[in-house]
Amino acid sequence: MKKKVIRVTTIPLSLEKLLGGQMSFMKEFYEVKAVSSDNDYLQKVAQQEGVEAYHIDLTRRITPFKDLMAVWKMYKFLKKEKPFIIHSHTPKAGLVSMLAAKLANVPNRLHTVAGLPLLESTGAKRTLLNIVEKLTSKCATKVYPNSNALKNIIVNNKLAKHNKLKVIGNGSSNGINLNHFNSNKFSFIEIETLKKKLGISKNYFVYIFVGRIVKDKGINELVESFVEINKDNHNTKLLLVGPFERDLDPIKPHNFKEIKENNNIIEVGFVNDVRPYFLVSNVLVFPSYREGFPNVVLQAGAMGLPSIVSNINGCNEIVEDNKNGVIVPVKNVFELTNKMKELLLNEAFYLQLKKQARSSIENRYDQTYIWEEILKEYKELENV
Repeated sequence: MKKKVIRVTTIPLSLEKLLGGQMSFMKEFYEVKAVSSDNDYLQKVAQQEGVEAYHIDLTRRITPFKDLMAVWKMYKFLKKEKPFIIHSHTPKAGLVSMLAAKLANVPNRLHTVAGLPLLESTGAKRTLLNIVEKLTSKCATKVYPNSNALKNIIVNNKLAKHNKLKVIGNGSSNGINLNHFNSNKFSFIEIETLKKKLGISKNYFVYIFVGRIVKDKGINELVESFVEINKDNHNTKLLLVGPFERDLDPIKPHNFKEIKENNNIIEVGFVNDVRPYFLVSNVLVFPSYREGFPNVVLQAGAMGLPSIVSNINGCNEIVEDNKNGVIVPVKNVFELTNKMKELLLNEAFYLQLKKQARSSIENRYDQTYIWEEILKEYKELENV
């Protein structure tokens, strides 16, 4: 009989987009069950992966009463299932599942850290998030930061014991499917059709951002840099792919207005398949304030795009400065503008970066390699 592994995320979108394919791979070796919120979406993801699902109402906000109810429901679920491993991702799922698993005596309690919201918090909220992160790590038996820089931050802030920490492979929670993220999957006609639909004329230089349109992703700096460049370079467009989250982390009102009214800023919202949007673009701009290990930078590289990223953990490991992209200081409009302009005006430099974009990802972040490394971790637990 196969041993049970429970995978937990706060929302099923994370199971689908951040861990896609991984549960399907693991079910060859373990009985895998997925736990998350939003039951309809969760069932859809579970069907895609070929695993069973269990719904628990989790929120991304600070909701003490709901969180306690979630811990109780998770505890009862774990007592019934008796898994060999529970493996969580995302902060709220980590807190709820690690605490419940500790109370239910689950022997192997694994938590992947793919970003720390506390890094951009201050005052009482920072204190609370510090306590939450420490409690999650204390209840876990293993903690996997998904980048080396993130591991250093955890150590420096004493959020987890050093002997619990390990970075799997070269970083990343799921690697990248190089067959799926491949420019050869699309024809010239498909790309030209999308360009026409988006109003991108021939010889336009397109900066693309993919992700949530929120302050912490550096959208204020990106919009202000683009507006400055576009004043003198009318053959430029900014393509924003992702949803607004105005209630959680809104951007400045004047930048929101700029996005809505500037004809050279194209906003398409959430899309199921980001690949063709990379192919109508020239460079990914990702000036985020904090990340774990951003999949979007891996995806852009695999699709052959160089990236301009902020100097934060994860980004500064995927992008090697002046090799497959460039790195700029975080929250620095001046430097971001200069680098965006340099890639527009210095064609030789741009082409040099573009040439190495895909190979730099192929050599370090192939998805099958990451999955095998995670499986190796699980198998080692059986030998303890």
